[in-house]
Formats: sequence, structure tokens, C-alpha cells
Amino acid sequence: MEHPEPTDPHTLEQQVEFLKQRLAEAQKLTALGELVSTTTHEFNNVLMTIINYAKLGLRHRDAATRDKAFDKILAAGNRAAKITNTVLGLARNRAAGQEPTDLTRLIEDTLLLLEREMNKYRIRVEKQFRPIPEALVNGNQIQQVLLNLLINARQAMPGGGRLLIKLSHDPECDMIELVVRDFGAGIPPDKLPRIFDAFYTTKTGPDTSGKGGTGLGLSTCRDIIESHRGRIRVDSTVGRGTAFTLKLPPARPADPPPSFGAPVVHQPGMADSPTVPG
Repeated sequence: MEHPEPTDPHTLEQQVEFLKQRLAEAQKLTALGELVSTTTHEFNNVLMTIINYAKLGLRHRDAATRDKAFDKILAAGNRAAKITNTVLGLARNRAAGQEPTDLTRLIEDTLLLLEREMNKYRIRVEKQFRPIPEALVNGNQIQQVLLNLLINARQAMPGGGRLLIKLSHDPECDMIELVVRDFGAGIPPDKLPRIFDAFYTTKTGPDTSGKGGTGLGLSTCRDIIESHRGRIRVDSTVGRGTAFTLKLPPARPADPPPSFGAPVVHQPGMADSPTVPG
């Protein structure tokens, strides 16, 4: 049996797909490394809370003080469990399947991992969550997208600022809409059309936190959203900030979600976008 030539288009497609999978896995490991660094400090804070209230309970014999100490220890323990479970969930090599997922809870768990980083850089997170149906997604992959967009938003506001997260259901197209909106410097018009290209980045190097850009992040985000038969859109104006809008299908087996095409890039003029609050 003859082996196909290296120029065989089928063989090349398989190689490209294999490399894309490897790149996605490499990005996942990089994100995990950054999260471990961030969450280690948060976990230490939780441990200090447990230790301090345990000492308080040992020093005081009255029931009121001990009950307060036990309540604080229990709350801190539950918080520590959520942090570790979320990180372990990202680390596991989950199957590529999609299932009904509570996006509100997924966002809250993701924000928990980044809480210390947001506080450190004076980022005020605002949430506007409306009641929505469960989404038909791979929770692990959507969480990777969220982490990427949230870290990018934080980096766009080096002096601190407001970060808006909106979650709603669009009945007209029967899609769940998730918006991550920063009020930072915005993306120049000449760079905006290329931000979803592989290996392209608008970052010049690591910021004050030591994090830079590889150019792979938004390209991978686009691939993940499209694999869910969803859509990713960006609106940006220099001096006003950037908004990423994700549209994802609800978990309704009897009502298949529509298929969308390539990501939409909007040039300056964000006022016409529903992602920009008045």
C-alpha cells in the first residue's frame, strides 16, 4: 500500500487539525499556570482566615464567639473548595462533548478565580444577569474563553476601571448572549479586523503583571465558539473600550440552534451596538 504524498490535501488537513489541537492544549496549560499563580495567593488568604478563627475559638470559651468562629471557618472552607474544584475542573482532560450548562454559575466560578487579580488592579466588576435557559456547551471550553476575555479586559485597563458582564437570552434568534465589556483604551481601527487571526496580537509584551500575549487567544476563542455553532462579535472604539459578544445555543434538543458564520468585526461607532450601555 502506497503512502500518500506529503502534499496530499487530506494529509495536510489532518496535520493542521493536529497542530491546532496541540496549540489549544498548550494555551490551556499556559492559562492554568497563570491561574495557579493567582489562586495560590487567594487560597493562602482563605487558609489564614481559617487559622485565625480557629485560634479565636480556642481562646474564647463562650458559645457566641465559638459559633461565630465556626461559621467563618465553614464559609472559608466552602470558598476554598470552590476554588480548588474550579481549577481541577479546568485541569481535567474532559471530553469534547456538549451538555446543558448553567452559564450564570460558570461565570461566577470563573470570577472567583480572578477575584484577587481584579481587586489588585482596581477593576470593578459589574454583573447584569437576566434569567436564561441552560446553554448547550462544553463548560470547560467556554470557561477558557471567559478567562481569556476577562484577562484581556483587565489588561486593557492598566490604571483600573469598570468591567461589565451581561448575560441574557435573545428570543428573536433564540440564542444566549454573553457580553464582556471593558472601558479601556479600545482597539485601533487598523488592528481591529485582524484580532481573530492566529498569531496576531495587539500587545507589545508583558504588562506589569508579567502577562503578555501570544496572538493565539482570540483565534482559539473564535474556534471554540464556532465549534458550538455560535458567534463571536467585537465592537471597539479608541478611548471608549471594547465589547466582546458571544451568542451560544440554548439546551433545547427539539429546537436545534442556527448556524453562524465568521466572527463579525465592527469599526468605530459602538453606539449602535447593544453591548454598549448608555
